[in-house]
Amino acid sequence: MTKYKVIITDDEPLARSLIRSYLKDDFEMEVIAECGDGFSALKSVQELQPDLLFLDIQMPKLTGFEMLELMESPPLIIFSTAFDEYALKAFEMNAADYLLKPYSRERFEQAIKKAKVRLQQGKSVIEASGINNTLKQKVGTLERIAVKTGNKINVVQVNDVFYIEAQDDYVMIYCEAGKFLKQQTMKYFEDALDPAIFMRVHRSYIVNLNEITQIEPYEKDSHLIVLRNGAKIPVSRSNYSELRKTLNF
Repeated sequence: MTKYKVIITDDEPLARSLIRSYLKDDFEMEVIAECGDGFSALKSVQELQPDLLFLDIQMPKLTGFEMLELMESPPLIIFSTAFDEYALKAFEMNAADYLLKPYSRERFEQAIKKAKVRLQQGKSVIEASGINNTLKQKVGTLERIAVKTGNKINVVQVNDVFYIEAQDDYVMIYCEAGKFLKQQTMKYFEDALDPAIFMRVHRSYIVNLNEITQIEPYEKDSHLIVLRNGAKIPVSRSNYSELRKTLNF
């Protein structure tokens, strides 16, 4: 008999206990770890390579969605959360199911049945690109950015970001703590960051408007933004008029 490896991630011990109890008599499912936060769950998933992950969304330190964003090959996911506003987007991420707390055992078993079908079909891995495309729609305005550097995870508050620079399929995030490379698109950040604070001033640059100390002429009909940290950012002609409107000068 095939045994599927399961990790349960939820910051509520009772919620983890409930899932474990529901799985107790299912001999096809083996719970190999329980995690109370996104950091430990990310580590466990990387080390243990589960087939199925029960995942809460709202957790301290790192949300379920932020955690998924940092995974290269996420396992099949069943979301288990008290918030229904993420359901549609969770399914867009190809999740096996979405359990809205409190849920019955019957509803839980329906989710397990769906997951087994997916696992038997070999459709266990969700698309990382789908996660990235969905994140902005789910979380609305970004308040923080999770970045993985080697084995270390940094959580950057967006108010600490000076500017973001495009680098092929990645972006470099410059902030108070240094700079961090992240696989993401400029369009994603342009849409997800608060437009009252951040503005795309060039196809390769998004700046924090609160960090601007000066705007100076550069070449013919072009300008440079000078930021508080001394960085100089080019402003495209097409974005300059919009910048003037925004800053009212």
